[in-house]
Amino acid sequence: MSELKSANAQLNYARIAPRKVKIVCDLIRGKDTKTAGAILNATPKAASELLIKLLKSAVANAENNHNLDPDKLYVSETYANPGPILKRMMPRAQGRGARINKRTSHITIVVSEKE
Repeated sequence: MSELKSANAQLNYARIAPRKVKIVCDLIRGKDTKTAGAILNATPKAASELLIKLLKSAVANAENNHNLDPDKLYVSETYANPGPILKRMMPRAQGRGARINKRTSHITIVVSEKE
């Protein structure tokens, strides 16, 4: 049994809600890296810019650190986990305050080599 060759890249504390990132993550999961890059370039979401940089980083890690062939790589895993929430207050009527939750994400992309 051969071991699965993979490399990953992770972005911690990204100032975007994980539910917004997960929508874009679902678009590229399972695709080869060139197709995933093209999809991200054409996607008009804020998360796609972050994921483009992360995908390039994961491919570079695979090529330089693990000696994998960049033409055989595909996105095997991608996920966005919630990070810490920045809690802010917004003034409301009659002296009250409403909480504003500014959510953060930990985003991970794993690229693997096709057999």
